[in-house]
Amino acid sequence: MTTPTIVLVGHGMVGQRFLEALADRGVTERARIVVLCEEPRPAYDRVQLTSYFSGKTPDDLSMVEDGFMERHGIELHTDEPVVAIDREARTVTARSGRVVAYDHLVLATGSYPFVPPVPGKDAAGCFVYRTIEDLLAIEEYAGTATTGAVVGGGLLGLEAAGALKGLGLDTHIVEFAPRLMPVQVDEGGGAALLRTIERMGLTVHTGTGTQEVVTADGSVTGMRLSDGSELAVDMVVFSAGVRPRDQLARECGLDVGERGGIAVDELCRTSDPAVFAIGECALASDGRVYGLVAPGYEMALTVASVLADEAGEDTGFTGADLSTKLKLLGVDVASFGDAHGAAEGCLDVVYSDSRAGVYKKLVVDPEGRLLGGVLVGDAESYGLLRPLTGTKPPVSPEQLVLPAGAGAPVALGPSALPDDAVICSCHNVTKHAIGQCGSLAEVKKCTKAGTGCGSCVKVIEKLLPKAADQGLCGCFSYTRSELYEIARTLRATSFAALLDSHGRETAKGGEGCEVCKPTVGSILASLNNGYILDGEQASLQDTNDHHLANLQRNGSYSVVPRIPGGEITPEKLIVIGEVARDYGLYTKITGGQRIDLFGARVDQLPAIWTRLVDAGFESGHAYGKALRTVKSCVGQTWCRYGVQDSVKMAIHLELRYRGLRAPHKLKSAVSGCARECAEAQSKDFGVIATANGWNLYVGGNGGATPRHADLLAQDLSDAELIRLIDRFLMFYIRTADRLERTSVWLERLEGGLDHLRDVIVKDSLGLCDELEALMAAHVSDYRDEWAQTLDDPERLRRFVSFVNAPETPDPTVRFVPERDQIKPDLTILTIGTLEGALSR
Repeated sequence: MTTPTIVLVGHGMVGQRFLEALADRGVTERARIVVLCEEPRPAYDRVQLTSYFSGKTPDDLSMVEDGFMERHGIELHTDEPVVAIDREARTVTARSGRVVAYDHLVLATGSYPFVPPVPGKDAAGCFVYRTIEDLLAIEEYAGTATTGAVVGGGLLGLEAAGALKGLGLDTHIVEFAPRLMPVQVDEGGGAALLRTIERMGLTVHTGTGTQEVVTADGSVTGMRLSDGSELAVDMVVFSAGVRPRDQLARECGLDVGERGGIAVDELCRTSDPAVFAIGECALASDGRVYGLVAPGYEMALTVASVLADEAGEDTGFTGADLSTKLKLLGVDVASFGDAHGAAEGCLDVVYSDSRAGVYKKLVVDPEGRLLGGVLVGDAESYGLLRPLTGTKPPVSPEQLVLPAGAGAPVALGPSALPDDAVICSCHNVTKHAIGQCGSLAEVKKCTKAGTGCGSCVKVIEKLLPKAADQGLCGCFSYTRSELYEIARTLRATSFAALLDSHGRETAKGGEGCEVCKPTVGSILASLNNGYILDGEQASLQDTNDHHLANLQRNGSYSVVPRIPGGEITPEKLIVIGEVARDYGLYTKITGGQRIDLFGARVDQLPAIWTRLVDAGFESGHAYGKALRTVKSCVGQTWCRYGVQDSVKMAIHLELRYRGLRAPHKLKSAVSGCARECAEAQSKDFGVIATANGWNLYVGGNGGATPRHADLLAQDLSDAELIRLIDRFLMFYIRTADRLERTSVWLERLEGGLDHLRDVIVKDSLGLCDELEALMAAHVSDYRDEWAQTLDDPERLRRFVSFVNAPETPDPTVRFVPERDQIKPDLTILTIGTLEGALSR
């Protein structure tokens, strides 16, 4: 029996979802899968394309899990577009001349940008906004431009406008329709969106079209609009819609729609039973070409089921949810169901606050059933409202649009949703399916819910079961954040007193445990800023804090002096080199732009630090749950792309937050431009320079479970930036769980990024003055721990190799270093010596 061959033409988001569905159904084990991809890289997240300008790399946007193709035996050929299909011979031919025979052919060729046929559209400085290559070209050209225009005010048009603004260009948006995002929002929503975008400094022209791109010497110099006005621009980005890529289908004789799109039936089969089409290139059986990723995913699952011989009565694709929730230029925009009120007899329930830029409209039928809606400026309720579409909500429509505190609080949560409500529209996952999982990680792994656009994550978290006892440990019934508040309110300075007053009855009078002792120790250090090893505090610390150094696997310690921003003088470099030489230490430059010295004995630490402190160094806190480093690129002083002094800002931030004790270690970075060389978005808080100030990102993590940071605020002045970081760090310290990174904390935080923004930017809880005061106290009371240690003979007594170590080293005891530097033959020598000893 011959192995069938399935050929996939195109490898975008929908194409990758099709491959995953084949793998899930075991098809990859019994069929040869060949993928011919036009772009030079595998599938990437086109929905998040604009995040490239915020620092994400093409690799960050990849949709393909490492090793996926190899694990499933899939043959992927990038930069290999198909140029011809021979249906009679059942072969496809690629541009390189490669010919592949198929038993089943799946077309996932997507769409192409529509460029209006206006004079000058092909001049230098004209671009489309569709692929990573497009973005790379835009970024390069923007370095020589000052003013840009985007033709099109839809989803991608606003994304493109945000990108140009982020690149430092004065930006215009030209939209032929009378409002922005005409497909998704109504007149009221468009007006709210317009006001908000204009407040950001962008110029919007609606109700007019592009008549001509004015050029000189082959390059863009302006635009002439249909209303007679002219714009002086030197860069134009066309984002006026897309058209299905159906040329291959036309050339091989497949049926296509009158207005484009490869015609398919409910099983996504074309007019040739051996050929399927999915995604934006397909004209579905309901007569639509769907331009969203969720319908494309459903088509992919349909074809995978057919090819796996699993197709049932409910397999067919007959239409899809067109709901969308996006953040465009930092503005939440969502629409779902009958957003424009096309149903006969329908009624509108509207809430509008033009001052705040908030607009909410729900469309209901006369009986009160929810038909659809539009949300602009505040889309927090989207995750609950969309699944209720078609039902009569348990509360009145008025309660669903009014903000909390406006006289009609909404008593509606995810529990009110029916079990068959679709929570994740990207992957068609119901409330019932989510309820079978115990954690968000399990939901994502088992159902893929939350891995698409991400708009459903907050609802998913509210549906998951919570542990009955949230206490820190067997000694305290309170969480870490509750203990922080108790200690802060009581001005506690003693672990024993806190245990006796607020510990569980069974723990009072005891000594605590390995969980609560370092946790409370960290809390007390965060609040009091006292010497970490004085009195009772010393017994609460782990091994690293106990000796103000990191214990290494061989029993020695590392020494890590602080080098703010990675900036160091030749004199200080010489001191580090001399110390390493004199004490036989292994030296390594870290990813955080400082120098680690490994191999120090505990009794050597004071002598080493004496020399370092005398040279102007201080503790780098590599041993503590505290701020580690603020990494930096070279910024505008040296880099030709830099727009701000990133080194100066990195040094300022590191010196401000040095020694700040937290639930987990903290890392930061400052990049001098959008190229993001300091990798600020992989940090707990990261800063990226713009032409207008600084963008602040929070909640990143480059550890075992990487997470990119989220944009909290943009175009901040120096003072605004520092004020928000102060608030962010103290709010994190105040509310996070034990050993919880900012990335995990932010995902767990009720309301997520929007709530965090409300608290520390808008001061919705009235905490900001208090948070700033706490940080001010830390900054004013900071003392270098090693300098304090060296000034106190009593404190130095703890730095001995063993309890009864003599004051003068014993000459008969010799310490042998594990290694001086990397020696490739060292392991072989050791093994040989060991074998010789054993043979004797």
